[in-house]
Amino acid sequence: MRKFYLLLMTMGVAALAQAQEVNKKLMLDADAIESQVIQWRREIHQNPELSNREFKTAAKIAAHLKSLGLEVQTEVGKTGVIGILKGGQPGKVIALRADIDALPVTERNDLSFKSTVTTTFLGTETGVMHACGHDTHTAILMGVAEVLAKNKDLIKGTVKFIFQPAEEGPPPGEEGGAKLLIKEGVLKNPDVDAIFGLHINSSTPVGTIRYKPGGTMAAVERFVVKVNGKQTHGSQPWSGVDPIYIAAKIIDGYQSIISRESRLIDEAAVISVGKITSGVRFNIIPESAEMIGTVRTLDPAMKELIIRRMTEMTETIAKAYGGTASIEFENFTSITFNDLELTNQVIPSLQAVAGADQVELVKATTGGEDFSFYQEEVPGFYFFLGGMTPGNTEAFPHHTPDFKIDDSGLLLGVKAFLQLTIDYLNTP
Repeated sequence: MRKFYLLLMTMGVAALAQAQEVNKKLMLDADAIESQVIQWRREIHQNPELSNREFKTAAKIAAHLKSLGLEVQTEVGKTGVIGILKGGQPGKVIALRADIDALPVTERNDLSFKSTVTTTFLGTETGVMHACGHDTHTAILMGVAEVLAKNKDLIKGTVKFIFQPAEEGPPPGEEGGAKLLIKEGVLKNPDVDAIFGLHINSSTPVGTIRYKPGGTMAAVERFVVKVNGKQTHGSQPWSGVDPIYIAAKIIDGYQSIISRESRLIDEAAVISVGKITSGVRFNIIPESAEMIGTVRTLDPAMKELIIRRMTEMTETIAKAYGGTASIEFENFTSITFNDLELTNQVIPSLQAVAGADQVELVKATTGGEDFSFYQEEVPGFYFFLGGMTPGNTEAFPHHTPDFKIDDSGLLLGVKAFLQLTIDYLNTP
């Protein structure tokens, strides 16, 4: 029996040594393509495309994956690209996801690869810009695919690369994003055991990785409120019912749900009205008003409470002031929930590539991510990658004309995905 245990220990040491050699080779290969990853990122940044219109971006990705010898699927979820890499040995299936769409934002940066693309978005002339870092996500995953394809004989299992369109939301009247990819079977054939994603962050220093177990990004609901009153002359409000006044009272009521009814000691929650439309002239009290806004929640029970109370308040407040009102909700994302067991399993992998002191536990954010829909189907882990130039104290906020990312942060993204992949596939 003692000899048996000694044999097992010897085999274990040998396996560990082999795994370390594999990881060392992968990291050296990643170093070798850093400049290419940066070049891809700049090319994609200079040629951004909006959600469900990422035709050139998709073609670039597909051509690259095909050149690596991967099985490639195109036009998945309209413009998505899927690459499948089968390793030299059988094993689990891991999925790595990058989003590829840009935003209707006019870039203000003075970069050699600045976007000058323009388009018409919902009837408005606008620039197009990768103002959230999806260009970096795409380039990182292209780099990961190249390194793993070069070393496929060392891989135990299968890697599915998901280049997803429309993370920012499809155009009105269209399907898109993670929901559509899942509907079309992206997590099937072969069936995915776990999925990983990252998001570069302009306020996190290069070299740093941040994460949170459990709820890490919020569920996002879009709501539309329609208020009906009675039109009258602005000089005689008593002869009508003012829908603008009712809308203001409804907004005030919504905020009491957050400040007086939600257990904010458990998780954060937000209700924001972003648009109010009503009236045509200064001296006419209009007949109707419309409000559009968003709800952000990190706890399913709080989400249920907030939606129920908003529905009740919308109807009763309007009635109290002589009008009527209705509210409709549209789900944009679920809670981005990092599987607790998977999170514990992969943190050592991140620490191995970034250093233990550079992997930080953070609080949840009320931003939203449709990566959450994958996590409702299979265990998933989502983390944040530093993109701010070391020493900088000023961040360039996401979704703004000034958004900026330091290219030196991309290599850590490549290495993190590589380490996560190999460690996950080699774990029984």
